[in-house]
Amino acid sequence: MNNGVSIQTQQLNKRFGPVHAVRNLDLEVRQGSRFGFLGPNGAGKTTTVRILSGLLKQSSGTATVCGRPLDSKRNEIKAVTGLLPETPGTYSKLSAVEFLEFIGALNGQNGSELDHRIDSLLGLLGLETRQDDLLESYSSGMKQKVLIASTLLHDPKLVFLDEPTSRLDPSVSAVVKELIQILAEETATTFFICTHQTSFAEDVCNQIGIIIEGELVIEGSVDEIIHAAKAKNLEDAYLRIVGSQVDRSALLNWR
Repeated sequence: MNNGVSIQTQQLNKRFGPVHAVRNLDLEVRQGSRFGFLGPNGAGKTTTVRILSGLLKQSSGTATVCGRPLDSKRNEIKAVTGLLPETPGTYSKLSAVEFLEFIGALNGQNGSELDHRIDSLLGLLGLETRQDDLLESYSSGMKQKVLIASTLLHDPKLVFLDEPTSRLDPSVSAVVKELIQILAEETATTFFICTHQTSFAEDVCNQIGIIIEGELVIEGSVDEIIHAAKAKNLEDAYLRIVGSQVDRSALLNWR
């Protein structure tokens, strides 16, 4: 780790032809932080995660992830980070245990240590009674739990989560929130969380960044952002910052 910093970027840019998806991103995320990355659809959140996780090469700029330079240590970065994309896939003809054993093998894990890790994660997420059932019989929420377990299986130092609770019911979302907080506090795991759910970010994250059209427009603690936007909560601050406040009078007089 680089002086307690999990992520550091300098003038990071990504272009797709004429589209400037990420613009001059300067960001520092401390080790053990729970960083919430908020922004409208198409703002550049997922592109940023794909760059920082080593899946996509930036157009310009530099970054260090877990003390490793992004340009030369992509494979090492992949080994010490976990990534749960917004629309991941599973192998429907495998059971939860078989799927996690497969993911573990891809990360060089095996034996009793892997078995213990799988049992612990499935138990924590309430899947121990269904762990030998095929994933094709799982609900979307149950599959999301298995995918969260697969992301945490190799004990990564930095975890990227893209809308981690989008398909979960409130009770399971509460478990995921608690899991993130415990891991961040007790193991110094850093979480970089892309989400549209400001309530989730407000409950879980101790650092927030808001990105609009590829540009990081504000970054700070939840309280700092609420204060800067002169808002009552994070949702209100987010709507003020992205310029999406609802015109209530117009709604009431639409006819």
